Amino acid sequence: MKEIDLQIQSIRKEMIQEIQKVIQIRSVEDMPKEGMPFGEGVDRCLQYTLDLAKRLGFRVKYGQGYYGYAEMGEGEEMIGILGHLDVVPEGDISRWVHPPYGGIIEDGKIYGRGAVDDKGPTIAALYGMKVIQNLNIPLKRRVRILFGVNEEGLWKDMYRYKKEEEIPTCGFTPDGDYPMIAAEKGLLQLQLFCKQKSSVRVWGGSAYNMVPDQCQCIVHARSEKPEVLKALGFSENQQPKKLIAKGKSAHASRADEGENAICKMCEILYRAGVQTESVRFIAEMVGEDCHAEKIFGVCEDEHSGKLTFNIGRIDANQHGQAIEIDIRFPVTKKKDELIAALQRAAERYHLTYHEVDFVKPLYVSEKHPLIRTLKKIYEEETGLDATPISSGGATYARVFENFVAFGPRFPGREQMAHQTDEYIRIDDLMKTVKIYARVIQELASSESI
Repeated sequence: MKEIDLQIQSIRKEMIQEIQKVIQIRSVEDMPKEGMPFGEGVDRCLQYTLDLAKRLGFRVKYGQGYYGYAEMGEGEEMIGILGHLDVVPEGDISRWVHPPYGGIIEDGKIYGRGAVDDKGPTIAALYGMKVIQNLNIPLKRRVRILFGVNEEGLWKDMYRYKKEEEIPTCGFTPDGDYPMIAAEKGLLQLQLFCKQKSSVRVWGGSAYNMVPDQCQCIVHARSEKPEVLKALGFSENQQPKKLIAKGKSAHASRADEGENAICKMCEILYRAGVQTESVRFIAEMVGEDCHAEKIFGVCEDEHSGKLTFNIGRIDANQHGQAIEIDIRFPVTKKKDELIAALQRAAERYHLTYHEVDFVKPLYVSEKHPLIRTLKKIYEEETGLDATPISSGGATYARVFENFVAFGPRFPGREQMAHQTDEYIRIDDLMKTVKIYARVIQELASSESI
């Protein structure tokens, strides 16, 4: 342990400087160019990171702009670490106190887009490998760190990697929470639609995976019955009336933390007597229940908790009606059974089901050697409980079998991924390097995994 600590101190300054340099490259997906499928900035960041890995003494490969990796050790089996170098856009720069691509250090924190998601932790894992390499610890397996570049997009990088390259035996992605996320719910995104004309114009929401914070409606006096108009506050001879419902935004995986403005609007319209199919479906079958128990019953398991059901967008007009829905379902539940239940409910309102996206759930048992290793080292280094947790989010751990998200966010720390003035604490980063170095050593040198 003392030797690992000394090695970490010796690489501390260099590692921090390299994280700053990687942050300074704006690696947001852009228009593809020849040999650069995700744009020039993303490719420049990948090339720089591979050059760094080569300078550190690792074998490297550039996967034609789709991915890259650095590797050490020998052996038939391979331990994998899967990070990503692409980042989400910075948004309104005027809201940033620190430049989003400055890599500025202040108050013991490195600021910038990608500091925590996922450049900082990925470079920390690379230097964790360097620590083990410097100590000349004999390994029974190779260790390969993969650099993804389309995690914030459609994961085209990993689809290409899996077609062309060797699959790791097990491993982790440094892009989640400690102690580890061993269960990730299934993700199902879909549309319910019908061609029937809506008597009211209803629209709201911007994405499947966001709880909408606003929904709007226009009611035409000539299109509704007098009692409906009265219930909605119309006066005689009034022009079209616009209604606005406000909610609270949240990620769909944490729908219970938000207030769905679309559901609120539909309940208002339903109570007034509006008979539009999409409005009736939402009001009668969902309401403000983000678990949609009228459709699915109590749907939960001990590994990952309850199903979440988010109506992310609605558009009902004179040409038809469409509802966009995001479902995160427990790891032990079957997708086909959930779809059947939803279709039975939707058909009562003449709504047709159309699947948009599906990502299968992830679950790694606590009995797996990977989980036992991560728990042991995390507990020894932090003194904290290492019981695995679950998430409704989707990390790169789903790319391979026997992978989990492992760090870098410690319990109680702020969630800064995708936020303005994103940062990572340097002290947390150094703890993470040691944890990763020990995990790499253990997984690559143990008798069996």
